[in-house]
Amino acid sequence: MAVPQLVRPLVRPFTEFFRREAAGGIMLMASAALALLLANTSWGPAAYFPQIWEKHLKLSLNGVVLDMSLAHWINDGLMSVFFLIVGLEIKREVMEGELSEWRQAALPIAGALGGMLLPALLYFLVNRGLPTQNGWGIPMATDIAFALAVLQLLGPRVPLGLKVFLTALAIVDDLGAVLVIAGFYTTNLDLTYLLLALGVWALLLNLNFLGARSLAIYLPLGVLLWFFMHQSGIHATLAGVLLALAIPARIGRARPEILLMLNDRLGILQHEVHGAEANPRIISEELEYLSDAISSPAQKLEQRLHSVVAFGIIPLFAFANTSLIIDGSVFGQLLSPLGLGILLGLVVGKPLGIGALSWLSIRLGWAELPAGVTWRHLWGAGVLGGIGFTMSLFITLLALGEHSAGEPVAKVAILCASFVSGTVGFLLLRSAPAAPGA
Repeated sequence: MAVPQLVRPLVRPFTEFFRREAAGGIMLMASAALALLLANTSWGPAAYFPQIWEKHLKLSLNGVVLDMSLAHWINDGLMSVFFLIVGLEIKREVMEGELSEWRQAALPIAGALGGMLLPALLYFLVNRGLPTQNGWGIPMATDIAFALAVLQLLGPRVPLGLKVFLTALAIVDDLGAVLVIAGFYTTNLDLTYLLLALGVWALLLNLNFLGARSLAIYLPLGVLLWFFMHQSGIHATLAGVLLALAIPARIGRARPEILLMLNDRLGILQHEVHGAEANPRIISEELEYLSDAISSPAQKLEQRLHSVVAFGIIPLFAFANTSLIIDGSVFGQLLSPLGLGILLGLVVGKPLGIGALSWLSIRLGWAELPAGVTWRHLWGAGVLGGIGFTMSLFITLLALGEHSAGEPVAKVAILCASFVSGTVGFLLLRSAPAAPGA
């Protein structure tokens, strides 16, 4: 057993994150395709299948009743876990990742800002003065899982620097989407419940400040935060982001203590690895102990939830929200202001916004192209930014309202724009020179 194989589980390298996100994106594609297939062919009960999500599920505890449809439980409940992961990823990148230093962060931040502002502007110009005007947030977001899945299909031809850039850009993009949801898609605000939610969040932040490290303390309070946020009128999924910001992201040990512990444990590992009769059980236990000892509560939670979100929650969200019965009239409305605004925003606005502000940040000397990344690579990544899917579908529900006349048109426009962006981005990057060593 080689030493690198022992050390690999102790950290979470970017390549592991990339592969997991990419695999989740492929699962996402399959879920959406299956939902459309079941809703529009004789393989599924086409007349009934999409209505499954309107069935209600009631939960009651000590007189507190939550009665929501299955779609609401998925979109308001399970998606809060997705937003928890989003919050943890944002926090990690800001504290120790690609966004921790200005020189590294400048390029993805500039690209993300351009990729949010220009699509929103194009949509607004097309829909100005119409009932659909409020949907300007729909084409703003990039689906990180889908975009990385396309890069995964290209294999080693894509330089690592481009994968890191696109990941960081999508995380900044997610932060922008969170702020848009909180600031612009909140209605019927209940101040009492909002104050209760803020009180719980303040308690969580104080627990962090006082050094509480157990997730068994934070998670139950997170559920309470979600309930108060849900009752306040602000979208409940934002409770996931607030919880992520409160969970400790630092290891609760002094540096000398960590180094001493690592030295002792690595000595045990070396003895087992090079011994005549290596005991796999002892090696496994030591690796688990090391991983637990050098991981913060935020890291542990992200590692435990990431696969659940990528391979469970997000595919289920896609399956529920793309269960559309599509007829010819929907495609005929793709050139309506609603459909055209989304198509222009994602297919045209995204690459132009990402490319233009990335170029400007480099021109001004604030940033530089990552090693091995050419302008063709960057424009290809900009095109992939037009894959909106998960967050775009989510904002559609908030901006237009469920069961609105425009909801099917918006969803089909998002699917079409994401397909075009993914295909064109793939072809553009496939024609670029291979990365060194590919």
